[in-house]
Amino acid sequence: MPRESCARRVREGVPAPVSGVLARLSRVKSTLSAAEARRIALAAQGFARPLPAVAGTRQLNLALARMATLQIDSVNVFARSHYMPLFSRLGPYDPAALDRLLFARRPPYVEYWAHVAAFIPAADWSLFRFRMEDLRAKYGTKADGWFQTHRQTVDWVRAELVDRGPLRPAQIERDAPTGARGQWWDWDDVKNALEYLFMFGEVAIAGRRGFERRYGLAADVIPADVLAAPVPRDDAIRELVRRAAAAYGVATAADLADYWRIADRPAILGAIADLTDTGELLPVTVEGWTTAGRPAKAWVHRDAALPRRGDATALLTPFDPVVWFRDRAERLFGFEYRIEIYTPAPKRRYGYYSLPLLVGDDLVGRIDLKADRAASTLRVQSAWWEHGRPTDAAARVADELRAAARWQSLEHISISRWGDAVDDLADVMPEAERHVTGPAEPVALAADEPAG
Repeated sequence: MPRESCARRVREGVPAPVSGVLARLSRVKSTLSAAEARRIALAAQGFARPLPAVAGTRQLNLALARMATLQIDSVNVFARSHYMPLFSRLGPYDPAALDRLLFARRPPYVEYWAHVAAFIPAADWSLFRFRMEDLRAKYGTKADGWFQTHRQTVDWVRAELVDRGPLRPAQIERDAPTGARGQWWDWDDVKNALEYLFMFGEVAIAGRRGFERRYGLAADVIPADVLAAPVPRDDAIRELVRRAAAAYGVATAADLADYWRIADRPAILGAIADLTDTGELLPVTVEGWTTAGRPAKAWVHRDAALPRRGDATALLTPFDPVVWFRDRAERLFGFEYRIEIYTPAPKRRYGYYSLPLLVGDDLVGRIDLKADRAASTLRVQSAWWEHGRPTDAAARVADELRAAARWQSLEHISISRWGDAVDDLADVMPEAERHVTGPAEPVALAADEPAG
């Protein structure tokens, strides 16, 4: 296919072939190699497509649709986590374009506890009604629980939202009657009331200022037709399992449950059985995937694709669906992964906030990045190789670092001397400076507004 035609197909959101033909899994043998499982999983997450010439709103929406949800995290040492998966899949894009999608007055996406705190399509709000009801039963009904013992605060906060519309917590707190300060009007009580109402589905997030949430009544944020059509629990879980299966490509029951953090294993297994009966999920065995010494039960989505090879290069946030379930990351890639933010600096093995490195169809390393905005420098605080990296891994990662610096509007790159990959990167990046850092050096979290 001519380059221009392929680029046009990608820009228009038409799936492009990767290294030839994408085999459909309904025609694939019932046993997959570990490499085939990796390629299926990466293709399902959008890593089997060439980078678009321009990553605009359409491409952002398509990438979000493939993931089905976008996890939120407030750490901003390099870039906030919810910006990263789109960069990993689309290359440098304008974060303001994503902000317009996520934080518009009536955005097509809203926040909820989907896979922990995450963005979901506003149209999916009712799929989580069962979770809202479960959380209310757990936290909102006990006579000696916080919600019941602070009903006066809760009722006042709710009334504020009714009278004034969506508000930031500080706006509610400042409106407290004079002389009424004390336990009732404590800042934490206002925040707690809002968070409980959000968990229970009475309140939704009506955007953010900086990174501080604005809370509004669900009726002021969620489309009326969505609120009017709650989805029964079994139907909702079945639909969420279907979406997780499509987003993962190939998965175990534990993988599908973790995608939405659903702890009801009988419901998960029931949904898998229903989807298998209808032919949407196909049982499969993956070489090397075991449970208690036996082959693990796994399923592949009928629309999953198997590229002939993987050719992606990407920096992944710790909260990317490719790696957010650590058991799956280890099973898929042999990649044991823990972030070390809360590990004392002298005990860190890899760095403060290391990002997995995807090259080809495997995770070949990890790299700890920091955006030093005062010096307009992207700092590689440490870098490490894993098993089986290709011979051109350093050059490919270097190109990704250059793209990351451009995306973050940083003029320079500096590479530390900590890690077995840093000299390899420096060799292929003659323009980069060098600096010294190590496990004992404290790495400060970037200045940040409240996470909400």
